[in-house]
Amino acid sequence: MLPTGAAQAQQVNHATTLFNNVRVFDGKRPTLSEPTNVLVRGNLIETISQTPIPVDRSAATTVIEGGGRTLMPGLIDAHWHAALIRVTPAQSFGDVGYLNLLAGNEATDTLMRGFTTVRDVGGPVFGLKNAIDEGVVKGPRIYPSGAVITVTSGHGDFRQLTDLPRTIGGMLTRMEQTGGAMVADSPDEVRLRVREQLMQGASQVKLTAGGGVSSPFSPIDVTTFTGAEMRAAVEAADNWGTYVTAHAFTPHAIQVAVAAGVKCIEHGMLMDEAIAKLLAEKGIWLSMQPLPEDLRLGFPVGSVQRAKADEVWPGIGRTYELAKKYKIKTAWGTDVLFSAALARQQGAILASLTRWYAPAEALIMATSTNAELLELSGKRNPYPGKLGVVQRGALADLLLVDGNPLDNISLIADPITNFKIIMKDGTIYKNTLAK
Repeated sequence: MLPTGAAQAQQVNHATTLFNNVRVFDGKRPTLSEPTNVLVRGNLIETISQTPIPVDRSAATTVIEGGGRTLMPGLIDAHWHAALIRVTPAQSFGDVGYLNLLAGNEATDTLMRGFTTVRDVGGPVFGLKNAIDEGVVKGPRIYPSGAVITVTSGHGDFRQLTDLPRTIGGMLTRMEQTGGAMVADSPDEVRLRVREQLMQGASQVKLTAGGGVSSPFSPIDVTTFTGAEMRAAVEAADNWGTYVTAHAFTPHAIQVAVAAGVKCIEHGMLMDEAIAKLLAEKGIWLSMQPLPEDLRLGFPVGSVQRAKADEVWPGIGRTYELAKKYKIKTAWGTDVLFSAALARQQGAILASLTRWYAPAEALIMATSTNAELLELSGKRNPYPGKLGVVQRGALADLLLVDGNPLDNISLIADPITNFKIIMKDGTIYKNTLAK
């Protein structure tokens, strides 16, 4: 495999940044350090010390006087759709050039909100990821799934009834041509579509094991893939050393996915106690989202999507309670779709986790815990290295926060004001202390 733009950039990053007098939240412990100094060389954290760190005061060295502010890892969103934020559902399979420009602009805003990494679980983002890695566009690290793999009438099948009947091996619809979603109705088709995403650079593969809210022809209660189809996806991903994550709300959909070897469940908001125990016993990840009420209210009253949202939303709190009760490995994400306004609330959605978790627990989830989930990609990991922590040898994705987010997590809901420094891969993308 040819070296990526990210790898090439890392090889030529010789910059040095010294943070003096900062209180470190390391992404793992629920406390801040004593006043500390942190040295970043290239794209790695080289030294963390409570004693002064000598540096060469050359033009390649930036010294930042932290003034006792909090230095913490860049935030990670484990359920993001970079190409589907600023478009309407009708636009999402339209002109590809326009869609990519919108996605690139949103990617820059995502980084400026302090999210230095996202796990993209469905959408045409391979080109966007490459552009970010090569420095053409400013944006977060992207762990891409590529097209969502679904079945006829499954969640992610946004075709119209006029597109039917489908002929296996026939012409692809516009939805499939743009790489938003791929329909697969047999184990062989599933295997093919999964391998296509891996060929394009998928770090993990996304299947929809059950119905979903936004898809018009996908009832919540329906289990979509058969066990054989799901196992075909798991086998193909496993052969590439990575994993399948499955969208699933209901106990049966989750059960089928887990039996097939899926390593992560997205949502799970209608799970019962037995399923919670199953996930805990088998060490299956739960990628959950504290979906905001505005997202539900965004679906028109009387629409099938609004009815399904009304069915799912009450399960959010219960699922978080089950996850805590059984100590399920829980990741955090937002799942914002078709709303630039909600995307701007990314930090506020994270802060809303305090309905169930202490601020430190929420921030640990959005940093080191989410980073552990990313590591499931194995050798398909596009950014090998330690993310989500402030420790020696870790990748230098860092935020300097004006205040203590462990005491006041609402600070992260206003990144424009409170994030004074945003660094990704050792490069400073925002520095308002310099003004």
